Amino acid sequence: MKYLKTTFTVTYGNGGGIKDETLLQTAKDILCQLAGTAGFESFEEEGDTVTGYVQKGVFDKGALDDSLSFFPIENVSIAYETQEAEDKNWNEAWEETGFEPISVNGKCVIHDTMHRAAVTEGMLDITIDAKQAFGTGTHETTYMIVNQLLSCNLKGKRVLDCGCGTGILSIIAAKLGAESVTGYDIDEWSVDNTRHNCALNGVANVEAVHGDASVIGTMERSFDLVVANINRNILLDDMPSFKAAMACNSTLILSGFYMKDAGMLAEKAEGLGLELVGNDTRNDWCMLVFRANA
Repeated sequence: MKYLKTTFTVTYGNGGGIKDETLLQTAKDILCQLAGTAGFESFEEEGDTVTGYVQKGVFDKGALDDSLSFFPIENVSIAYETQEAEDKNWNEAWEETGFEPISVNGKCVIHDTMHRAAVTEGMLDITIDAKQAFGTGTHETTYMIVNQLLSCNLKGKRVLDCGCGTGILSIIAAKLGAESVTGYDIDEWSVDNTRHNCALNGVANVEAVHGDASVIGTMERSFDLVVANINRNILLDDMPSFKAAMACNSTLILSGFYMKDAGMLAEKAEGLGLELVGNDTRNDWCMLVFRANA
């Protein structure tokens, strides 16, 4: 996958540095939150700079500029420079060590191929071998959606997984009895990783395709459940495509954004005729659940 590397510099007043370490850290934390809405996935901090990484096809410069133009700390401003990052596997070190097993509300355990997991009777046992793809359950947004899926009746349902990443949501939906699951992702690595993880979990009714939301229009079916764990701006752009794919009385689950962004997403959904029926929050991240009644 192609990444962009952006170096952000935090300045105070006429361009000087921030001497107050607490204020500087607060400014960098807010910067990372704002950059996350423009698609940035990971950050490195050093002194008064923050280096952020974003997939080239996801980067939303307009959203980033809008967010930074009104920085919420008086006299603090952000300058940045962007260049193409070295083409490498940024998750390589993480992939080599894996992740500790994650229990979701005592109903599901998610682990990789390097760690054993204690599974009690009745728990879903999910194996995820993450290869340059997002979605292990370690992130708050994935955790919330998994927890929501565990409370859904998916027997015989058709599910659409938008931005499938590792395929974790597709696999769990299939394990919960979905008739069929279709996932798509703009990243070919993610599509391959979804297929790989489906095989690891013995799941045969998941189809993973390469593309963005435009591929939804080529699907000759409607869906009873649509899930999307993507950044705010892509959700806003793609929500009409999600709605067009939804059957009557179907459900839409959205996450990948902060609590402060929930209002604009709810407003967009309601404008499409979707009814807000549930929500959850976890460490400033948010999930919204909508119902399509027609």
